[in-house]
Amino acid sequence: MRELNVVISGFDHYDGVDVNPAIEVPKAIAEQGLGSASGPDDPLDQVEVTIHVASIPVSFAKAWPTLKETIEATRPDIVIATGLKHSARGVMLERCATNLMDTAKPDADNVTPRREPIDPDGPAAYWTRLPLRSILNDFADDSIPATLSSDAGTFVCNSLFYNLLNWTATQERVLGGFVSFPLVGPAHSSQNGLPLEQQIAAGRDVVREAVRYYLKPSSSDILIA
Repeated sequence: MRELNVVISGFDHYDGVDVNPAIEVPKAIAEQGLGSASGPDDPLDQVEVTIHVASIPVSFAKAWPTLKETIEATRPDIVIATGLKHSARGVMLERCATNLMDTAKPDADNVTPRREPIDPDGPAAYWTRLPLRSILNDFADDSIPATLSSDAGTFVCNSLFYNLLNWTATQERVLGGFVSFPLVGPAHSSQNGLPLEQQIAAGRDVVREAVRYYLKPSSSDILIA
């Protein structure tokens, strides 16, 4: 049976957030696994997936080196970075990472870069390498509120996303992308957020579709615009 390594990262702390889905979702997927394949024709039936979790500081200087350390130790085929978007009402699939750091609020190291490039020699932006169309189809089947996000902002989430895709561009075949989770909240609430179990199900859908796409790439799975 073929073996695949998947790294799922999440930021380790957000001020004022008691239950952080960017930590709880990756941890739950690593502990619970991806579940059974949908049938004998499902590519997941022919692969053993090992999940590795990385806890990332909310730091412009330290986020990517911390993730890269886990990448170098595990040599993953797929890397999915996750973060928290306070204003989101559902899961947000990030389409684009831009070569820009620009924030008025400090990171964990009290750093506030203003209109600085992440990589002065890098391209202006990268598109995700995850199969967003098939992920959204799974979300619809599982009644998970979700939307596409044009970009991941200009804070540490975007910086990590950009550095990840900058690295995958140098690899022969590694998928990488970024998913933003909402706050953890009650079901059917008018406020922002989703129950943690629903967010775990969403994270599992992302990994399962990324694995399927890795094994059987199809242009119909990609949706970036």
